[in-house]
Amino acid sequence: MLVGSAPAAALLGLLGLLVGSFLNVVIHRLPRMMEARWTADCAELDPAKEPALAPATPSEPYNLMVPRSRCPHCGHHIRWFENIPVLSYLALGARCSQCKTFISFRYPAIELVSAALFAWCGWQWGASWTALAWCGFSAAVLALAFIDWDTTLLPDDITLPLLWAGLCAAALGLIDTRLVDAVWGAVAGYLSLWLVYWAFRLATGKEGMGYGDFKLFAAFGAWFGWQALIPVILMASVLGAVVGIAIKFLGRLREGGYVPFGPFLALAGLTAMGFGPPAMLAAIGL
Repeated sequence: MLVGSAPAAALLGLLGLLVGSFLNVVIHRLPRMMEARWTADCAELDPAKEPALAPATPSEPYNLMVPRSRCPHCGHHIRWFENIPVLSYLALGARCSQCKTFISFRYPAIELVSAALFAWCGWQWGASWTALAWCGFSAAVLALAFIDWDTTLLPDDITLPLLWAGLCAAALGLIDTRLVDAVWGAVAGYLSLWLVYWAFRLATGKEGMGYGDFKLFAAFGAWFGWQALIPVILMASVLGAVVGIAIKFLGRLREGGYVPFGPFLALAGLTAMGFGPPAMLAAIGL
C-alpha cells in the first residue's frame, strides 16, 4: 500500500467522477423504482384498485440502466458527449442542448464531491483493496444522503448492502475495524436508534425518525466499530439541530415541518472516514 500516493489519488478521483455521474442516476431513479414496486405490490394485494394504481407504473422498462437519460422538460435523449462528467455541463452552459432549460448545478456538484471522496481514499490508502472498499462506502453514503434529503427515504437496496459490506470488509481485514467490534457496532447502532424512536413515539405519539436511519447507523457501526457510534451520532445531532433551526428561522420547513436526519448522519459518517472518530471527539472537547 502506498500511503499518500498521488497517482492513486488521481486515478481514483477520475473514477469518482464517473461513479458520481452514475450516482445522479441512482438518486433520481431509485426512489421512483421503489414507488413502482410499492404500486405493483398494492395492486397485487387489492386487485380492485389496480386500474387506479396502474398509471403510476412505468409503461417501459425503468431501472438504473434503461431508459437512456433524457431532459425532464423536453424529453431530449442525452447523447454520450453531453454526459461527460462536469465537462459537458460546462460546455453546454448549464442548459439543455435542445430546449435550453437550466440544468441544476447539483449534478456536477455530486460528481465533484464523489471525485473528491475517491481521491481522498486513494491518497489515504494508496492503490489497495482498502481504498476501493472505502470508495464504495463513500459512494453509497453520498447517494443515501441526497435520496433522503429529496424523499425522506433511505432505501434498503443501499443501506443493507452497505451494512453487510462493512462486516465483510472487517472479516477480510480490508479495514482496521475488528470483526467483533463491527458486529457489535452494527447491533448497537441499530438498537440505539430503535430505542430512541420508540421512546419518542411513546412520549409524543409521533415518529421522530424512520427505520432507514437505524439501518444506516448500524452500517456505520459495522464499518467503524461500536466505539465510533457516540462521536458519529453527536456530530449528526448537532448538525441536524443547527440546520433545522436555521431552516425554521428562514421559514423554509417542508410540509409537515420535518428535516430528514439521514443527510446529517451521512455527513458524520464521511467525516469519521476522513478524520477518524477520535479526532471528532477531540474537536468537541471530549
